[in-house]
Amino acid sequence: MIKQSESITALYCRLSQEDAREGESNSIANQKAILAKYAKENGFGNTQFFVDDGFSGVVFDRPGFLSMMDGVKNGTVKTIIVKDHSRLGRNRLVIGTLLEEDFERYGVRYIAIMDNIDSDKGLSDLVPMQDLFNEWHAKNTSQKVRSVKHAKGNAGIPMTSAAPYGYKKKPDGSKLWVVDEIAAEVVKRIFALCMGGKGPTEIARILTAEKIPTPREHFESQGVNIGARLPLVPGHWSGDAVAKILERQEYLGHTVNFRTYRKSFKIKKKLLNDPSQWKIFENTHEPIIKESVWTRVQEIRKNKRRPVRSGKVSIFSGLVFCKDCGAKLYFHARPDESQNSFNCSSYRSDVKKCSAHYIREITLFNLVLVHLQRVFEYVKQFESIFVRTVCEKSTEEQARSFSVKQKTMAQKSKRITELDLLFQRLYEDNVASKISDERFLKMSSDYETEQAMLKQELEKLSSEFDEEKQAAVNTNRFIALVKSYTEIEKLSPTILHDFIEKIVVHAPDKSSGKRKQTVEIFYNAVGILDVPSQDEMVEMLKERKRKRSAEQSQKQIKTA
Repeated sequence: MIKQSESITALYCRLSQEDAREGESNSIANQKAILAKYAKENGFGNTQFFVDDGFSGVVFDRPGFLSMMDGVKNGTVKTIIVKDHSRLGRNRLVIGTLLEEDFERYGVRYIAIMDNIDSDKGLSDLVPMQDLFNEWHAKNTSQKVRSVKHAKGNAGIPMTSAAPYGYKKKPDGSKLWVVDEIAAEVVKRIFALCMGGKGPTEIARILTAEKIPTPREHFESQGVNIGARLPLVPGHWSGDAVAKILERQEYLGHTVNFRTYRKSFKIKKKLLNDPSQWKIFENTHEPIIKESVWTRVQEIRKNKRRPVRSGKVSIFSGLVFCKDCGAKLYFHARPDESQNSFNCSSYRSDVKKCSAHYIREITLFNLVLVHLQRVFEYVKQFESIFVRTVCEKSTEEQARSFSVKQKTMAQKSKRITELDLLFQRLYEDNVASKISDERFLKMSSDYETEQAMLKQELEKLSSEFDEEKQAAVNTNRFIALVKSYTEIEKLSPTILHDFIEKIVVHAPDKSSGKRKQTVEIFYNAVGILDVPSQDEMVEMLKERKRKRSAEQSQKQIKTA
């Protein structure tokens, strides 16, 4: 047993940012002076200060408080003295547990000087009421702070306490950001690596190998505390940190507010808001990344390429889909790389859901490369024919799609109207006692459920219909992209993401005795392209040459 003379008298001080605004009376220095004087005058020896400066009273993972409670649990702390009861905390449930259970269990005497509380003299019945008022004070303060932040956020003032990595606050102390040249170069490098086909984990490995300081380390070197923990291994980047950088719209020069929220003033953990709740204010500071680069990176990130257990990644991962069930095809790496393959993910989880749709990676390489080369040649040799053909095909496909969607929407709208009439008749039958209340409730519930589902489906179809009407085939963009390349000798992640939207693999057909498999390549902006074969293009060139020769002959005859 620890002797009373050897036990510690804990003098606990706490100051939150809100308390600091109320003046010097709550300052740490003032609390220490009051506690030291009280301990000396009342004969409490072996005193030790436990301090939490800048911590809210509604949370209890404060370092000073936790250290003091460790002393309580191991028996070294037998007395706790605070300036006033609210210093211990402002959560009535936790404080009630501490006073009525924990301190009693460990034999700890608790004293709140200004509130005349001393557990050795017994706790007044008014203490729980005081805890409630202390909690109300924290809630009221939180609501006021939240209202101020909400107003600032709607006015376009950045709500983050620190500037994002790549920026720094202006020296004048305002919340406006200027480019941090050192960090901005790293941000540009991260985006360039992603454009080159590297995923966040691969980029993190490269930055770690090059011993580039992490964002937390960089901010610390600049004397800025962002509250994040330093990496356990200095200079160790994580894939998550890289992914967050790749997703931030702030690098376009925009301010993004209301990205996160808190459920309650008692819970300090931030939760992500739905992007529809964000407020984006454009061109508020100098951009680091061009919009075209940022947009392309987001497109690449949609089709995330995750390494398999062996650590290998295919450049096709995230781009290959099953024709029958629409699921992605998963990459399977083999010791012999020529046997690397893709299989339907639905089939992998349950063989009854779909078939394997097995296709080797090398087959995809050859198919896509050859088709791309033919597309390039076709576009460069027959640009006008290409534009006319793609536009005509797009118009036909769009008309068919519109017709199907309009018919489906009309059917669902008709059924919704029918359900309204059925519900009205059902109500009348119930009032007239033709059907029981129980029967009425069951049938009306079924009708309401069906109608709700129909309305949801109709809303989705309507949204898809509007998107299709707005989405036009952009042949000019595709042609400009083709012309930016001289030729393609081999595939790369950049080329794939520049040109390919997705690759759809059909199930193999063995009805002829030979294995045949259809693969559809969807190109960005133009969809599926029916490109003439090499022999057909040779004949088209010859025909064009004959026409030009005939036209020249006609001109010569007219001139003569």
